[in-house]
Parts: sequence; structure tokens; C-alpha cells
Amino acid sequence: MRYATAPSPYGEILLLANDRGLVGLHLPGEARTAPRDAEPGGPVLEQACAELAEYFAGTRRTFDVVDDAPGTAWQRRVWAELRAIPFGETITYAELARRAGRPAAIRAAGAANGRNPVSIVVPCHRVVGTDGMLHGYAGGLDVKRALLDHERAT
Repeated sequence: MRYATAPSPYGEILLLANDRGLVGLHLPGEARTAPRDAEPGGPVLEQACAELAEYFAGTRRTFDVVDDAPGTAWQRRVWAELRAIPFGETITYAELARRAGRPAAIRAAGAANGRNPVSIVVPCHRVVGTDGMLHGYAGGLDVKRALLDHERAT
């Protein structure tokens, strides 16, 4: 396991990776630390840090860094649909469930969204309630709102 930190408008982001890809992106509100045996740096983390800097500068809309986050088949299907949400747009949890192939599984889609370990890169912040309200975000609703505002202004 490898780790790095990246600056953001919200504070330091903790990034975790293995040799295959990014496995964790933790916003300041999550209060996580790197595993004791993790080593600093590495090519995956260098790429992730560079892409995050571009995203926050307003010059990147999608991420190319590979993620290797562990998850169930359902979670991976939901996360693939999250990646397909265009920059600056939002969808509802119901729409996410529909796109993932299980229209009645709104809560399950929401739960998979909430288990996304590489937020921002896999843009779970782009999912809102049916009423348009913001619901749940590991980094806090203020960060979710700020990310959406950043994308709409870019």
C-alpha cells in the first residue's frame, strides 16, 4: 500500500493506492490516516495528485487515473454509472438505480454510492435526492455543495 496527500480547497486529501490503481481518496472530514506499513508516493499517486490539481484548477473534467477499489459486482456497476455522469450535472438516486439496471433498488444504489472509496475521481457527489436536495457525503454536505458549485462555475 502507498499513500500521498494532495491539497484541495477543503484541506488535505489522503490518497491510498496499490500497484494497480487508486484504492482510497479521503476528504478532510473523514479523518482517516494511512496504514502504518504504507509507503509514500508512487506513479499512481503522482498521477492522481496531478489530476486532482487540474480538477481544482478547472482544467480537468474527467479522471484518467485507474482505480482499483474493492467492491461487490453491484457496487462496481453503480460506480461505473457514477463515472458516466457528465461534469457539472447531477442525477437522482432513482436515476442511478435505473442506469445500474435495477430501477427498484434505489436504496441499494444509494448505499453503493455511499461506499465509493474514491470520491471525486468517481463522482458520487453528482447524485442528489429526488427533491433535488443534497443527501449524505463522506466529506460533508458543505464539501458536496462546493464540488457541485465548482463544476457548475467551471
